[in-house]
Amino acid sequence: MAGRPGGRGDWVDPTADDPVVTALSESIGGPAGTRAGRHPFWTPVRVVLALTALVMALGMVQKNNCYQDTWQDGDSRYTQMCYSDLPYLYTGRGFVELNWPYSDDAQVRARYEVMEYPVGISYWAFGTALVTHWLNGSPDLDSRYGLPTDQVAGLPEVHREMRIFVVVNAIGFAVLALLSAWLLAGVNPRRPWDAAAFALSPALLLTGLVNWDLLAVAFVAGALWAWARGRPVLTGVLIGLGTATKLYPLFLLGGLLVICLRQRRARTFALATAGAVGAWVVANLPAYVSGPSEWKVFWTFNSDRGADLGSIWLVVQQALDKTGDPFAFDPHTINVGSWLFFGVWCIGVLLLGLRSPATPRLAQLGFLIVAGFLVVNKVYSPQYVLWLLPLAVLARPRWRDLLIWQAGEVFYFAAVWWYLGGFLAPASGGDAGFYWAATLVRIAAELYLVAVVVRDILLPRHDPVRATPYVTTTRSKPVAV
Repeated sequence: MAGRPGGRGDWVDPTADDPVVTALSESIGGPAGTRAGRHPFWTPVRVVLALTALVMALGMVQKNNCYQDTWQDGDSRYTQMCYSDLPYLYTGRGFVELNWPYSDDAQVRARYEVMEYPVGISYWAFGTALVTHWLNGSPDLDSRYGLPTDQVAGLPEVHREMRIFVVVNAIGFAVLALLSAWLLAGVNPRRPWDAAAFALSPALLLTGLVNWDLLAVAFVAGALWAWARGRPVLTGVLIGLGTATKLYPLFLLGGLLVICLRQRRARTFALATAGAVGAWVVANLPAYVSGPSEWKVFWTFNSDRGADLGSIWLVVQQALDKTGDPFAFDPHTINVGSWLFFGVWCIGVLLLGLRSPATPRLAQLGFLIVAGFLVVNKVYSPQYVLWLLPLAVLARPRWRDLLIWQAGEVFYFAAVWWYLGGFLAPASGGDAGFYWAATLVRIAAELYLVAVVVRDILLPRHDPVRATPYVTTTRSKPVAV
């Protein structure tokens, strides 16, 4: 391990810490030496933030072809891999008429489907729709109410709003990505450069604008930051708000449970859990009060849906030609199977954490739990890689392993759009075996990173973070981060 002792520059230098970065540094003079100068402005955190801004800007450019035709070209969104859910949900869920997502008005519900996402995303989408209408001159909506919804979606002024809506969200996502990078860089003050793997992630560039998943990513990064500073209540609050945005941040409580059991800190776990429950209830209350039936849609929608894109269930179902059999891989069967497997996986993580030589870090445990959930989930959308990203870059801060994992994600990202565009079907007809292969490659790459993290837990000498002494700056005792 190489570090700079003393003061605000006491951080681990990546050119001496990571073999990949060390090799790349040869093109610019080799690893930084003990006499290397420091720029007074370009601290590691500021460099990470600049890299994050650059990648988010490139992510917007990557969606440009679809932006130019307002996502109306059905082939372009797949051939150019620039698909996004945002413009379609803007018109499909009533934001084009500024309808509250949880409105129980009969006319609204007759025209538009209920938003099928958790409340955090719905609130954000509604807020950005308000900004969109304001930026578009607050158009008169009365003329839209009398038209069929498909005609409303085809209006030129609505196309303009769809583009504005995407831009407003993209700017918001960039802010969230910057916040996430800043929080991740601060988890371990001696290792701010670990967040560079988040900032320069190919997955962040390609999938950041597909849906609203970066909202939950920011809460997860915040929870990791708060836990590292010995603030269990804030950790729980951020987990609760994250769970109100996407379900998976809830699984961080499992990681906290393992750590608190090992360190006999029942009160700490109780405080974090209470904070999470309280924040989740407060976040959900406005939606539930305004439309209980609409609020329940998220839960019923996910319970009733069948095997979907990216899932191992879909691969098996198609390979066995069971798509037409109502008794094979029905939603109930998949629900039971996936939750049983996930339960066994969680028990395995619990035993691993309790029997390991040293207390695992929260990022390691959180990564393992979320990875297990994704492997057996009945839908594994391309942007779900973002769920793992903040956890992975701290769980295994090594560029080689992170790039192997993300190579599988990039491969799948291309394959899924070409599959949806019908470009992977064999010329002689039949199933798209190439798409099945891409799904399996993606899962295999994820399991590779899982195996490496498990090894680091069982053999702590392999964990790069364990080699970095960390002294908390709070009055609380050091915690596993």
